[in-house]
Amino acid sequence: MGKPRPPLPPGPYLVVGLARSGVAAATALRAHGAEVIGVDAGGSGRPGLAEAAGRLREAGVEVRLDASGVDLAARARTLIKSPGVPQDAPVVGAARARGATVLGELELAWRLIPNQFVAVTGTNGKTTTTEWIGHVHSEAGLPVAVAGNVGTAASSLVSGLQADVTVVCEASSFQLEDTISFSPEAAVLLNLTPDHLDRHGTYEDYAAAKLRIFANQGNDDVAVAPADLPVEDLGGCARRVEFGSGPGPELAERAGHLWWDEQPLIRVEEIALPGAHNRENAMATAAVCLARGIDGEAVASGLRTFAGVRHRLEKIAVQNGVSWINDSKATNVASTIVALRSFPDAVHLIAGGRGKQQDFSPLAPPVAERCAAVYLIGEAAGDLAAALASVGVPLHQAGDLERAVALARSAAGAGDTVLLSPACASFDQYVDFEARGEHFRALVERS
Repeated sequence: MGKPRPPLPPGPYLVVGLARSGVAAATALRAHGAEVIGVDAGGSGRPGLAEAAGRLREAGVEVRLDASGVDLAARARTLIKSPGVPQDAPVVGAARARGATVLGELELAWRLIPNQFVAVTGTNGKTTTTEWIGHVHSEAGLPVAVAGNVGTAASSLVSGLQADVTVVCEASSFQLEDTISFSPEAAVLLNLTPDHLDRHGTYEDYAAAKLRIFANQGNDDVAVAPADLPVEDLGGCARRVEFGSGPGPELAERAGHLWWDEQPLIRVEEIALPGAHNRENAMATAAVCLARGIDGEAVASGLRTFAGVRHRLEKIAVQNGVSWINDSKATNVASTIVALRSFPDAVHLIAGGRGKQQDFSPLAPPVAERCAAVYLIGEAAGDLAAALASVGVPLHQAGDLERAVALARSAAGAGDTVLLSPACASFDQYVDFEARGEHFRALVERS
């Protein structure tokens, strides 16, 4: 079991945003007998929304679609905010003005689940590391449930977990900015680079949201962070465990090995997933698992055998010698740079979507070095073209993914790689990055 949780703030509850996490939150609250109102500004034409609304109504939730929820705020003492709902949404302002508590779905789940939590955040690598930590627990024979942006909303785990199950949960900046008392028994920060500035406004505010993962931790908790993180005080009172290169970090890469407690853990070449970024993900995984007392042999085995996650540098086909890679989860520049550096050359890059007020110019050097051509899609295609105009690589305005795949198929030859790594959000053309990745898979497999 985990540490004692604070009680839920009082109801009635207004759940704003009825995507995956909102539906899970409303369902969990109803299971506790609470009065729940669910609201979503989307209409029933949005994929899956009408079906979700029907399930919630059957569970006793009052549901309003095509509504901002401002008129409903007066009926609620607590607003539960889905991560996609911005802090400045009118319904959130109306709730705060009436003195209501505003709480995110992640903390709602944490307060309702008494089990130990391992929370993982960072600009890149969250999903991979969350799943990798879960895999290590399984290798060690320890019961585990994995939740977060990886597909399972944390609130959906509220009922049915045995007391010895550890919850490993991905935590985004959107989720963490909505926390009040969230205090996982172990927290992991992988890295920090500018992202989601369209939502947070400044890098400082974005970083502050990420660091909230540590803010309420106590002396018996574990806080894992990179050794080169330029932050002296993480916040909270947890034991700080660092990972990185050289002699200083507790989990260190040196002399071709990962080391823990001055003992070699595993040879770097044995790590299941390739690339420098995955060495960092592996180090973070090992650091938090070992710091929590998991056997070193099981940790090493988990680092060797992890198969990776969907939509993150996922090889979906090799056709006529051309490798097709689905990296739809690369929704920012830093992630796409990592993807490009994972392949030596002759990359046909498909990039674009909805921009997040990020600077695309850092893409220019790796594109010039690694790419045979770039195929641009979505709202940000013009901005990407401007940033890449001088790299000397053919740029094709494809418009949408179907056209981009067709153009890449006609141009790529044996030994080449077609890489979907958009550096952008998906919401201009898809409901989420997963839908974008699945469409890419379908287009590739159609041939």
